[in-house]
Amino acid sequence: MKRKRLPKKKYIVGIDEVGRGPLAGPVAVCAFRMDADFDASVFGPVRDSKKLSPEQRKRILAELKKLKNVGAIDYAVSMESAKRIDEIGIAACVDGCIADCLGKLGAIPGECRILLDGGIAAPGRFRHQHTIVGGDAKERAIAFASIVAKVARDALMVRAGKRYPGYGFEIHKGYGTAAHRKAMQKIGLTPLHRRSFCNDRYS
Repeated sequence: MKRKRLPKKKYIVGIDEVGRGPLAGPVAVCAFRMDADFDASVFGPVRDSKKLSPEQRKRILAELKKLKNVGAIDYAVSMESAKRIDEIGIAACVDGCIADCLGKLGAIPGECRILLDGGIAAPGRFRHQHTIVGGDAKERAIAFASIVAKVARDALMVRAGKRYPGYGFEIHKGYGTAAHRKAMQKIGLTPLHRRSFCNDRYS
């Protein structure tokens, strides 16, 4: 199917979420804004953040921060807690984070086109939006959003590992690894755990 051509806009906003599937920790969303003619070739090929090493992600983020400081690009991150995920569901939390990020960026619907990864969508008032399966490996704006969101969430989970020792949050970042599940069975759940994602036997 031929991809629909979107009208040219002043800037592009790439959006991605990180942490939809873990058993613990928040879900994180980043909206990354760049001018439509922004030259990102210095960063090399577009790469999904999950395929980059932590060192590569941090190095790219350091360069992005420099560009943000001089106003060349901008980005915003929003997170929702495990408690909130249990209350309203992961999909509603992601939607809320997307709206929050766009608000932080001051995004104006008529001035931007929005590119989103996977199955997520921006609020309906942003008419010029396009959801791309595997977008974090195809569009630079989405790839950058993925990197920023992942570094931010990983840093939070590393801090959580110190606050709640014995779970290995700093290693698996809340995902359901065998070691994580074993710790949950032995120690129980923390306030960081999504109870709606965990079986009753972990309570």
